[in-house]
Amino acid sequence: MRLRCLPLLALFLLPAAAQAADPAAATACSAKLTPDGQMFYGKVAPKMTPATDVREELEGVGRPLVMAGSMSRAAARAAAEAAGECLKLLK
Repeated sequence: MRLRCLPLLALFLLPAAAQAADPAAATACSAKLTPDGQMFYGKVAPKMTPATDVREELEGVGRPLVMAGSMSRAAARAAAEAAGECLKLLK
């Protein structure tokens, strides 16, 4: 009976192993970002853990900038989306 469950267990563990964090790929990705994107990445990357909500963290960086008039909403959205793709590589 236990041997029958082993393939099922492997199916559940495979996605977790396939999505292992890749800091080198994340750093390479962030080097291609715009200066705004790099700023977003730089502020959120140190806080990254497997449980981090990337979108929430990026909003925490972008919202004050937009509210202060330092960055347009469109620019903040574009920078956050690009940075988010790189940050996903850290999860």
